Amino acid sequence: MTEDESRPIVDALRKRPEAWVDFMMRFELGLEKPDPKRALLSALTIAGAYIVGGFIPLGPYIVLLKASSALDASVAITLVALAIFGYVKGRFTGAAPLRSAIQTVLIGGVAAGAAFTIARAIS
Repeated sequence: MTEDESRPIVDALRKRPEAWVDFMMRFELGLEKPDPKRALLSALTIAGAYIVGGFIPLGPYIVLLKASSALDASVAITLVALAIFGYVKGRFTGAAPLRSAIQTVLIGGVAAGAAFTIARAIS
């Protein structure tokens, strides 16, 4: 679309700021207005994901007797889980799956390391 062709559309949207925001959210960012009827299901889905995701690094501490062994297992299992989640995320979003996996492992690993360091400093 040329600038002359798009000018009337832009001018019309500027007169209605709410329509402009709706247009930008939907077509520029790909976001839809949340459905209030799905709020409970969304909350339960997020809560379930946090609970299941929390057991990934905590599982070894439940199963293993020595904390030092559990820490090593927890780090390894968590890095593998981050790689799997990153790979799957890449497949669903259209990004390069291997790059997405590496990125997720790096970001998640740095975040986990920072959390561990802060917890160690506090205790």
